[in-house]
Amino acid sequence: MNRPTADPDGPASAPGRRLHRLLLPRGEGGGLVEATPTVPIRRLLRRFWPFARPYRRQIAAGLLFVALVPALQAVEIWLFKVAVDQVVVPADMGPLVWLIPTVIGLTVLGAALSFGEDYAWTWAGERFLLDLRAAFFDHLQRLSLDALDRRRVGDLVSRFSGDVQAIESFVLGGLADLVSAAARIFFFAGALALLDWRLALVTLVVVPPFAIAARVFASYAKRATREKRRRSGSLSAVAEESLSNATLVQSCNRQDSERRRFRSEGEGIVQAELAAVRVGGAFGPVIALIEVAGVLIIVALGTLSIQQGNLTIGGLIAFLAFLSQLLRPISDLSSLATQLFSATAGGERVIELLDERPTVADRPGAMSLGRAAGAVELDGVAYSYPGATRPALRHATLRVEPGEVVALLGPSGAGKSTVARLLPRFADPDRGTVRIDGVDVRDVTLESLRENVGLLQQETLLFDASVADNIAFGRAGASREEIRAAAVAAGADGFVAALPDGYDTRVGPRGRSLSGGQRRRLEIARALLRDTPVVILDEPTTGLDADAARALVAPLRDLLRGRTALVISHDPALLAVADRAIVVEGGELADPSELEEAA
Repeated sequence: MNRPTADPDGPASAPGRRLHRLLLPRGEGGGLVEATPTVPIRRLLRRFWPFARPYRRQIAAGLLFVALVPALQAVEIWLFKVAVDQVVVPADMGPLVWLIPTVIGLTVLGAALSFGEDYAWTWAGERFLLDLRAAFFDHLQRLSLDALDRRRVGDLVSRFSGDVQAIESFVLGGLADLVSAAARIFFFAGALALLDWRLALVTLVVVPPFAIAARVFASYAKRATREKRRRSGSLSAVAEESLSNATLVQSCNRQDSERRRFRSEGEGIVQAELAAVRVGGAFGPVIALIEVAGVLIIVALGTLSIQQGNLTIGGLIAFLAFLSQLLRPISDLSSLATQLFSATAGGERVIELLDERPTVADRPGAMSLGRAAGAVELDGVAYSYPGATRPALRHATLRVEPGEVVALLGPSGAGKSTVARLLPRFADPDRGTVRIDGVDVRDVTLESLRENVGLLQQETLLFDASVADNIAFGRAGASREEIRAAAVAAGADGFVAALPDGYDTRVGPRGRSLSGGQRRRLEIARALLRDTPVVILDEPTTGLDADAARALVAPLRDLLRGRTALVISHDPALLAVADRAIVVEGGELADPSELEEAA
């Protein structure tokens, strides 16, 4: 009978189960951020090495310096042997005439090599980081909104910072470590063989114990490091979520509960860190014990070799120094393995997002829409949100003529905002067709479609930038005069002029230095500057007091004039702007008169 085999690194095995229990806080099942699928190291290299390829020359120079450093160290140790055998033992000062300037020269050369190595690797590493982060950011910008909405912003930020940094350590730092280890083995093993090849063969007895110890501890280190990366994302997610909703937290007096929630996730990181330290702490002494045993064997056999005249005192001292340098890459295996597994865990978290494809993208051969006249049509549209138990739209059919303003009425959750989501293709319908000027929106490029559809949402969206920059975000390259003209049309010029720096005044994160009505006027100015033939207003006066809402009616009228518009609102003053109304109920669209006749 065939039995499934368990992953030796996963919870299915006994060591994996013990470590899994060790890493998770009591009473908690894994935190806010789900674990990412494991990815083989070979795939990580194939995926991220192309980002390093443009900097091959700098990397090659860095590798040359890395390889020359142990060669220089080997020469310095050999000179120490010469000093002991030709100066100290015979008490002869003569050889110092050439030894002293040689050592000084090698020291200066070593400093130059170290500087060259640091500079070349820093240059290539920082460029690599910038390119990878830019590519990652660009990919996230292109993901569909539903993919981004499923994720915590804090976790995404954590992947941008720590995880991408770990990848750089893996791709470039790992390469440097590999070349350094190979160079050390070549130069120091060669030096050992030159001193006493018989004694050099004895040193091989320490290799199998080193390899066995590394293999035993590697699986534990890998799982502990992966859990540390996941926990880091969870902590960032909790912090971002709580701080971005500080008003809600304080108004409900939930500071203590948020502190406990943050501390709970932080406790998970502490436990994961302690588990990693325990793994490294156990690995270090084992490696040290093997190394000490090897050195003691060499000292005993080296003493015999001196007695037999096959080795000098300086030779034995140099032999032990070479052996120490030869074992250094292996004795550092604990920290190198932790770095490798941290990079692997970070790479897995980045690859998980890079592998996610947008659900909305340009079709092959998609055409540019150009400047649309503004006819909007929904033809038998059905749409369900991912994971929803019932559809948001069932068989929605609607036609809006160019320049016509249509109000969408209905209870919350009826599907009004879903219509606003489908028109600029933030999502595609499950069935049916959405058209602009008779063209299926899926047959035109996303860029040209969204150049024709403006959206004013319930949530005010402003950057922590100047007033002018926030307005100009609607159209790249807008002049100062155009920005001010849009602000005047939106009724914003008056309060902007009263700000400390006028249009150069920063509005703060999410525009919090301004009132709700002022923030909304800046958004209207941005929409006016954008000048799209189709406009969607999704509850634009929500959250404003009656006076502020009434004050926005005139600017909104100016925004809608001559444009095709869908207005989602419960504000009677704003609904009065509409040419007709459509009721959205049960995922379907109907004229109010039709509903009255049916009743």
